[in-house]
Amino acid sequence: MQEKAFKFALNSTVASVLGALLGYAIGHFVWWGAPNEFSDFALFFFNNIPGFTEHTFFNVKELYEEWNFWIVFTAGFTPIPYKIFTISAGAFDVNLVLFILASIVSRAGRFFLVAGLIWKFGEQIKGFIDKYFNLLAIAFTVLLIGGFVGVKYLF
Repeated sequence: MQEKAFKFALNSTVASVLGALLGYAIGHFVWWGAPNEFSDFALFFFNNIPGFTEHTFFNVKELYEEWNFWIVFTAGFTPIPYKIFTISAGAFDVNLVLFILASIVSRAGRFFLVAGLIWKFGEQIKGFIDKYFNLLAIAFTVLLIGGFVGVKYLF
C-alpha cells in the first residue's frame, strides 16, 4: 500500500477536481430557471440532499463575495461538504481559474498529505488518520486563514 499511496493521491486529486468542475457546470448551466428563480433541478437538490438548503446556498454566496479563493480552498481541504461549494460556485459565476486553482491546491494538499503519512509510517498510521485527520485539517485551515485575516486587518 505504501508504494501506491502517491498514485492513489494523484488519481483522487484528478477525479475530485473533475467532479468539482462537473459541480461548477451544474451550477452554471442548470441551476437557474427563470431570472432569480431556481430550476426544478435546483429544487430537487434542496429537497433531497441533506444540508443543502436555500439558506445554506445563499450563505455560501456571501462567503464567496468576501473570500473567493479561500472559501473554495477551505471546503476542498476540510470535511465541509465540497459539493455545496462547487455547485454554488458555478451558480454564482465564481472566477473559474481561481476555482480550479483552489480546487487543485486544496484537494491535492489533502490527498497528498494522507499519502505522505501512509508512505512514511505505513499501515499503523491508518487509525490515526481515521480518528484525527479531519480535526487536524480544520485546525490547519483555521490557522492558515486566520493568519491571512490577521495580516490583512493588523497591517
